[in-house]
Amino acid sequence: MLNVKTILFQGDSITDCGRSRDNFEAVGTGYPLFVKAQFGTDYPQEFVFQNRGVSGNRIVDLYARIKADILNLKPDYMSILIGVNDVWHELASHNGVAADKFEKIYGMLIEEIQEALPDIRIMILEPFCLKGPSTDDCEAIPDKWQQFRGGVEERAVRAKRIAERYNLVFVPLQEMFDKAALTAPPTYWLGDGVHPSAMGHELIKRAWMQGFEQLRGDR
Repeated sequence: MLNVKTILFQGDSITDCGRSRDNFEAVGTGYPLFVKAQFGTDYPQEFVFQNRGVSGNRIVDLYARIKADILNLKPDYMSILIGVNDVWHELASHNGVAADKFEKIYGMLIEEIQEALPDIRIMILEPFCLKGPSTDDCEAIPDKWQQFRGGVEERAVRAKRIAERYNLVFVPLQEMFDKAALTAPPTYWLGDGVHPSAMGHELIKRAWMQGFEQLRGDR
């Protein structure tokens, strides 16, 4: 009998990507679907995939969902992609999460997960963004590109620090997108500077899978 493992995708709209609220194995149209398609083909019936990403989430929103959307599911593996809304919401509506608080809440989230699920394996994905066709703009947050990019980079630093502190796998994504934007316009990969196209999701999937191989190797 197969020992089926559960993979949980957590995050904001980049992870959510139209996933079902009724059937959590209907993982949407983004990188979780691409991962599911490849792993489900390469390792038939070895994994169950669940997506609990929620559009618009900041780290505090994810922390508020810890019981229902993480602990109760008892996943074997989990990836987290969060951070861009912590900056975006502050610049757009003064409802973001400061970098210090972002790191503090992220640490609380990981500590509580590891305490409740000591065997879980977690990887943290780096938040990212790209400017639009203009050199000083981003469609997601017009006229505030420098503040936006700087804020996302700061959350990325904090996310990496959390991964190092709790011995988690960290998956870098910003440099990957920066390099991709040299081969095609930024909007080819991230339509509004934040939300990936199909090609952008494919890039995330490839990085995700590299991180997951490291995660499995750590067992």
